[in-house]
Amino acid sequence: MNLQQIDQILQETAYVRTGGSPEELKCAEYICGKCAELGLEARLEAFEVNMADIKTAKLIVDGQEIPCKGYLCAGSGSVEAPLYYLRDNNPYSLQQCKGKIVMIDTYLGYWKYQDLLENGAVGFITYDGNANYVDEDIDQRELRPHVSNGNKLLGVNINAKQAIRLIRDHIQTVKITLEQDEYKGQSHNVVLDLPGEIDEWIVLSAHYDSTSLSQGTYDNMSGSVGILGVADYFKDHPHRYGL
Repeated sequence: MNLQQIDQILQETAYVRTGGSPEELKCAEYICGKCAELGLEARLEAFEVNMADIKTAKLIVDGQEIPCKGYLCAGSGSVEAPLYYLRDNNPYSLQQCKGKIVMIDTYLGYWKYQDLLENGAVGFITYDGNANYVDEDIDQRELRPHVSNGNKLLGVNINAKQAIRLIRDHIQTVKITLEQDEYKGQSHNVVLDLPGEIDEWIVLSAHYDSTSLSQGTYDNMSGSVGILGVADYFKDHPHRYGL
C-alpha cells in the first residue's frame, strides 16, 4: 500500500459509523472489498449487540431544561433527586452518593459504575467537551452491558460548560427523564486469516466504528489501515506464525 491508497481509504470512509448502524456495515463491506483488491479473502462475522433508540432525554435544573443526551441502554423512567458532584472515590465521598444523582468527572467505566451502585446513587450525569471551545457538542454515550450487568441507572451526558454551570450555580436538585426503545442489533467483525508455517496464531485487531461526533479517521480507521498494510506485506512474505 502506498500513501495515495491510504489517503483514498481515509477519504472514502470519512463518515460517522456507530456500532451496529447501517454505516458501520457499509464500512465493514468496504474493508472486505479492499482486502479483495489485495488478493485476499476476508469475511464478515456477525455478533449481537445491545442497541437503543432514544425517544426522550431531558435534564431539568431548577425548572429549566438544559441540553443533554441520554445514555443508550440505560433504561427508561424518571428520577428527581439532589445533585452530588463526586470529586473523589475515597470512602467518605462515595458514601455521599446515597439517594443522589451523581455527576462524575471521569469516563463511566466498570469500577466507577459499581461504586455508584454500591453506594446507592439513583442516577448519573457525565460530561464531555471543553469549556474553552465555542461548540456545545454532546457525545452520544452508552451504558454497556458488561458495565451495568443488568443493574441500570438513568443517566445523561452534557457539555462541559453546562457541567461547570451546575457547580457554579450551586444547583441542589435535578431531574432526569429518559425514554428509549432497547433491542438487539448486529455488528460485524471483519476477519482475514493468513496461515503461517506453524499452527500458532498472532491476532492483530483494530476497531473501524466511530463515535457519534467523529468520522473516525484517527480513531480508528488509521488502525484498520495499518492492519491492511500488515496483510498486504505478509501475503507476499513467508511468516512463521499465522496472522
